[in-house]
Amino acid sequence: MPGCESSRAFFCGKVIMTRTGAQLLVECLLNQDVDMGFGVPGESYLAVLDALLDVSNRFKFVGCRNEGGGAFMAEAYGKLTGKPGILFVTRGPGATNASIGIHTAMQDSTPMVIFVGQIETGMRGREAFQELDYKAVFGSMAKWVVEIDDADRVPELVARAFSMALSGRPGPVVVALPEDMLVQKTDAVPRGLIRPVQADPGQAAIAEAMQALRQAKRPVIVAGGGGWADDGKAALKTFAEANNLPVVVSFRSQDVIDNYSPSYIGDAAFVLAPEIRSFLDESDLIVALNVRFGETLTAGYTLFDPTNFDKKLIHIHASEEEIGKIFTADLSIVSEPNRAAIALAKCEPVENASWSERTMVARAAWEDGFEVRPQPGQVDMGEIMKYLRGRLPDDTIITNGAGNFAIWSGRFLHYGAGLRLLGPQAGSMGAGVPAAVAAKLAEPHRFVLCFAGDGDFQMTGTELGTALQYGAALVILVLNNGTYGTIRMHQERDYPGRVSGTDIVNPDFAMIAQAYGMHGERVEKTEEFEAAFERACSSRTGGLIELIVDSEGISYKTTISELRARNS
Repeated sequence: MPGCESSRAFFCGKVIMTRTGAQLLVECLLNQDVDMGFGVPGESYLAVLDALLDVSNRFKFVGCRNEGGGAFMAEAYGKLTGKPGILFVTRGPGATNASIGIHTAMQDSTPMVIFVGQIETGMRGREAFQELDYKAVFGSMAKWVVEIDDADRVPELVARAFSMALSGRPGPVVVALPEDMLVQKTDAVPRGLIRPVQADPGQAAIAEAMQALRQAKRPVIVAGGGGWADDGKAALKTFAEANNLPVVVSFRSQDVIDNYSPSYIGDAAFVLAPEIRSFLDESDLIVALNVRFGETLTAGYTLFDPTNFDKKLIHIHASEEEIGKIFTADLSIVSEPNRAAIALAKCEPVENASWSERTMVARAAWEDGFEVRPQPGQVDMGEIMKYLRGRLPDDTIITNGAGNFAIWSGRFLHYGAGLRLLGPQAGSMGAGVPAAVAAKLAEPHRFVLCFAGDGDFQMTGTELGTALQYGAALVILVLNNGTYGTIRMHQERDYPGRVSGTDIVNPDFAMIAQAYGMHGERVEKTEEFEAAFERACSSRTGGLIELIVDSEGISYKTTISELRARNS
């Protein structure tokens, strides 16, 4: 390897490269077509950082400001590219800081491989400095956790880590790297590129699914989850339109299907739109494509009741562990989502004219939802979203963290075929800014827009330093209402008039952006936004716009009324 200080050994006339475990690990990563990773440096994996220096022309190490921010970046990179996001963190506190992104990757079904520094093998079990049992810590948070004790096994276990992260339902894998293993000498050689194991739906199962569609009077597709590619999304659209099938997407999966398709009728988010709930209640066949029946999709298991589920169900998922977990499907198909969608799109269409009329009504209700009544205060987010829908490039990448502010990016944008949404299905605050940094580094020629709340931004806002260092020119909208809006919403609902802990005294976000070399300004009136946004977009270093929104507006009270209507 050019620049590598490995020594050469001779065996049976053949030249064998002797490397350290760290050098071998880096070679293994390059063989897996990895060219970028994120992390915070730590003394527990100095040998890896040294080995990365020798391949800096082939691998970009992005140094982050906090392991949580780095984990969010790796998760967003995996979600955007389909390749495992790579994260390096140090032992103990570094690993626990990173746990938020690991949990997000698991719940969002995102491929990710996390390399964690570890104490020397001879010190284990003594509660050494920063010692953790990573299998115990991450066992319920990751698909697989492994510690590499022997440098000779680096190729085997790294290959398995990539296979686990990519195969079936994608997810995070944690690999612990003891310090002494990283400096061991080894003659082992890297393995070739891993091709993940993915199930194919099979012709018989697809034929049975189509027969069920012929017999159904009110079928609906519910699609979402991770692992989608462009060809699978296009096939889903083709299949739905050819068969006059309505499509509902799961929480923060709006970019799974082109929202301009006549089949798209909206998303099953936390506050389920009445028309979507009514539509799903009326259906007699659910085609669940790559979704998990969690609390959000089921409206707290009030929409689909596990004890009294009266609908025919076809469940298609990449993991057999998801099928039958909560509901017993009439037809179970273990399949990677893109292959399933492509196979369905090739089938002879089924006519269902009466239900297609109902679909048109539901879609019209979704479109009507974009006409937001005037919002209280001087900044009307409804008007701003209307402007953004006409202004954003067709291939924009949208990111957001968690909070009621994300309603705007989730519900009031049209996700056409080129738009991408990188939002945490796990509901993780602080995900938006790091995700935007990663997206801009991975796709530097695309426009990246981040929606953040005031509380949300302050969890990972220091990653603007990463954006500054690596030239990620993104645009951020910070909605400042002086409160943790989602928590306040529930507080007002459950403990009316007893506000506790949810008010925030905020800094000047525009000045913070300027301190990081970005364009920053505050908008206090709706009519100021357009010019401010254009200035932010024109900045070579990116921009941040602080929007002063009314805390008495959609931040919580409008949503409370929706929740009460739903629960009544």
